[in-house]
Amino acid sequence: MRQSLLWIGSFAAIGSFAVLAPTPTESQTRWHWPEKSENLKVLPEDTSSRKLRAIMSGFTRALGVRCEHCHVGEAGQSLSTFDFVSDENPNKNRAREMLRMLGSVNDHLDKIEPSGPERTNMWCHTCHHGTPRPMRLEEALLETYASKGTEDAVNQYRELRERYYGRGAYDFGQASLNVVGYEMLGQGDVAGAREIFTINTEQFPESPNTWDSLAEAHMIAGETERAIELYEKVLQMDPESQNARDMLAKLRGTGTEAVTE
Repeated sequence: MRQSLLWIGSFAAIGSFAVLAPTPTESQTRWHWPEKSENLKVLPEDTSSRKLRAIMSGFTRALGVRCEHCHVGEAGQSLSTFDFVSDENPNKNRAREMLRMLGSVNDHLDKIEPSGPERTNMWCHTCHHGTPRPMRLEEALLETYASKGTEDAVNQYRELRERYYGRGAYDFGQASLNVVGYEMLGQGDVAGAREIFTINTEQFPESPNTWDSLAEAHMIAGETERAIELYEKVLQMDPESQNARDMLAKLRGTGTEAVTE
C-alpha cells in the first residue's frame, strides 16, 4: 500500500465540500477537532485535524451514516460525549480494513494501463453509493424476505426506491424484482411472487416481460382465466412472444385445472 495513502488527499478534498457531520447544537459547538489525533492505525500519524475532518465527513457522505456508526457515542448527542479513540465499536475496525483494501486496490490499478485518458481510482463511494452495506437490490430484498417475510420485503423496496432512486446505489430496473419473484416461486411462495411481479408491472407497465412473469405466477396458482388474460396482454404488446403463444395453447387445453409443471 502507498505509504502516504495519497488517494486520501483527493478523497479528503471531495469530503471537505460536503460535510455531513451532525447538525451542531449549542453544546456541540464547543467540541473541536483535535490538533493531534490518537489511535490512528491506517491514516498517517501526522494527519492534520483539517484533513481528518474532511476524511471523516467524506465517509459519512459515502456511506450515508453519522459518527456513531463507527465511533462510541449516541445519535443526537453532543460530539463532546463521544469516545473517538475507543475501538469498542466493531465498525471502526471494519472501516480500517476497508481502507487497507482500498489502498491495495488502487495500488493494483497503478499497474494497469488505463483504458481512457486518465487512471480510474476507487473510492468508498464507488461501491457504497450512500449505503452502509453495498448490496444488489435483489440481495437486500431476499435477505429481508428470508428473515421477515413478503410484507417487509415489499415495504423495504418502496423505502429504498423512495430514498435511493437515481443515486446509483441500487438497480431499480425490472430485472431486480424479477429475480426476487422467481426466487419466491422456487420456494413455493406463489402469493409472494405474484405480489412482487405485480409491483414490477406497476413500475414497468410497457414491458411485456413483467406481464409475462405475472401471468406465470397466476398460472402456477391455478388461476387460469387471469393467466390467459395476462398472456393475451403480452401478445398484444409483443406479437412475436413465442412463450406467450405456447402458454396460451397450454392453458386453453387444460381448462380450469391448475398448471404446475
